[in-house]
Amino acid sequence: MSFDLPKPIAAYIEAGANLDADAMAAPFADDATVDDSGDGHQPEGKEEIRAWIENNTVAVKAIFSPTSAHEQAGRWILAGPVAGNFPGSPVNLQFSFQLRGDRIAALTIR
Repeated sequence: MSFDLPKPIAAYIEAGANLDADAMAAPFADDATVDDSGDGHQPEGKEEIRAWIENNTVAVKAIFSPTSAHEQAGRWILAGPVAGNFPGSPVNLQFSFQLRGDRIAALTIR
């Protein structure tokens, strides 16, 4: 399903479909944060976020396929299944993106 998403979010989703950790990390601000309740890890900064992507997305071939997207209170909320080589796959998750200019400032996954 195609959505009219802000460029940094669209770039993150597209890179995720290709399991490209460098391209997935590229839209994040240098001081961005990720809150991933699935693994309890909260990487901060582009280097930690790139390592988190490599370990939690690329390594298990986890691909997010959003089925809904909307803006709410300054955040973009995307929901849909994440499928890959991990126990319980696929799992439905919600990705909440906060933008700062043309960068992702924060990502919360539930």
